[in-house]
This record gives sequence, C-alpha cells and structure tokens, in this order.
Amino acid sequence: MAGKKRALLVVNQNKRAALDLAESISAVLEKRDYQALAFSFDGKPNFSLPGADFDLGMSLGGDGTVLFAARALAPMGVPVMPVNLGTLGFIAAVLPEKWEEAFTGWEAGRAAISRRLMLEIKVERRGGTEFELSCLNDAVISASGIAKLIRLDVQTETEDGRRIELGSFRSDGLIVATPTGSTGYSVAAGGPIVDPEMEMVIINPICPFTLSNRPVVAPSNERVITFVEAEQRSAVLLTVDGQITKPLEPEDRIIIRQAPYKACLIASSREMFYQALRTKLGWSGGTAHAGYHGGNDA
Repeated sequence: MAGKKRALLVVNQNKRAALDLAESISAVLEKRDYQALAFSFDGKPNFSLPGADFDLGMSLGGDGTVLFAARALAPMGVPVMPVNLGTLGFIAAVLPEKWEEAFTGWEAGRAAISRRLMLEIKVERRGGTEFELSCLNDAVISASGIAKLIRLDVQTETEDGRRIELGSFRSDGLIVATPTGSTGYSVAAGGPIVDPEMEMVIINPICPFTLSNRPVVAPSNERVITFVEAEQRSAVLLTVDGQITKPLEPEDRIIIRQAPYKACLIASSREMFYQALRTKLGWSGGTAHAGYHGGNDA
C-alpha cells in the first residue's frame, strides 16, 4: 500500500446506481495505483468526513453532494471531481460514463480546474466564538417561527478596518452568497446570476419589508458583519449551504469573510456552467427547466 495515492469517494446513496458506480470507480482506481476509500451517506450530509490525507475527492451525487465534499476537502487543498448522478446541475458536471476520461485528463494536467471562492462564517456570542463553519454556496440567516419578519443590522468591513453601514433590515432573512451560490437560493430571492469564478459576494435580503432594499454586490476581500438585533418576534436560524442549521440568539454577531482556500473542481468549467444556465433557464430558445427554483439537488 505504501506509495499509493489516495482517493475519497463521497457517495450519495439516495442516487440510483451510486453504490454500483462507486464500486466500479474503486476497481479502476486500484488498478491505477490509487487506494480508494468510499464514504457513503443517506439523507442530508451534515457530518464530518474522515480526517486523512487525500490526493483526490470524487462526489457521486448532485450539487448538494459537491457542496458537502468541498466543505470537507477544500481546506486541505484536495480537488474534487463532481460526478453528476442528479438532474442537470450547476456544479456537478461530469457524466458518470465520462468520469475516467475526466480523471485521465486531470492526471495528465489537461482537465479544466475551476477555482471557486468559499466563505468562512463565525458566530460570536457574549464575547466569545460560538461556532465556525465554511460554505461554497451561501449562508442564510432567517426566521424559524410563524412570524417570519426578523431584524438584522448589516455592515461590511474593509481590509484596513473601515466599517460601512449597509443598513438595518426588516425582512424574512438575509442571504450572503458566493458566485457559485448565485444560482441557488439567492437567484430565487431576486439576486443576480454571477460568473462562478468571480471574486465577490452577494448580500441579498429575503422579502424585505421595505421594497427599496435590494441585493448588493460587495468585494470578496471585505467582511460582511451581521448583528441579530435584540428585539425579535421569531427564533432565528443560520443555514449553511442548505445543509447545516444552527440556532442564533438575539445580539449574536455573524462574521462572514473570504476563506483562505478555494474549492478546486475538476472538469466543472465555466462553459459547463453556462450550458446549465441555457438549459435550466431556456436561454437557447426552449422552455426553462420545469420546477426550477434555485434549489440544491443533493
């Protein structure tokens, strides 16, 4: 086993044929001198992957599986090949029958590598850090009770420490999205579609009480700081990539900043992103993808 490279297969068992494909991929990788470890899940992926050194990750599922794999592997600098077993996705672009071709191209240095901005989220409570998370798509602060309206104070902070007040929002919540996440919840809430390799963040209020509150695009090197105001009519939640949910409390401070690492996606190029846009939104003269609402297919 010594000297072998290591590949981690993240397998969504809810996708038909995922386990069979994982077995087939593992057999091929073993013949190509890789040690393949399959990590399977059933349901929402909100737990930790095994901590070990890997040369490659492969996600077998939809876009949601890619988000999970990226949060786990990007901090370690491990590239992810997103094999698509869901509907046509914005991130998962490699067809199951094309995975070996994409793998060979990656090994030879020919495959396109899309480097995607990721965000780090820190929640401060009563002077200390309550928890820290990362995301590839978005962080959403929203109400969890029947009374949906919540109050949030939002600022940005430049690299030299200057604070810029965006305002106090009364809304159903706030989305802070990456370019990759611009086609998720944010676009359903009226946000712009952004090229996935750009360096910026979208700050998008959800159903704001004041109609003049509009999405704002900010530089990625600025921090987004959100205060949960003391008076709230509903409990408040933080949801990360649509997969991890954490309760927030009044007077919590949520600090969102650009991560010091990027998600490296193999053979998930800008061209494939725009192909997915044309198909889902009917930009090629056809009709938009039925039921499209910006959600993440796991």
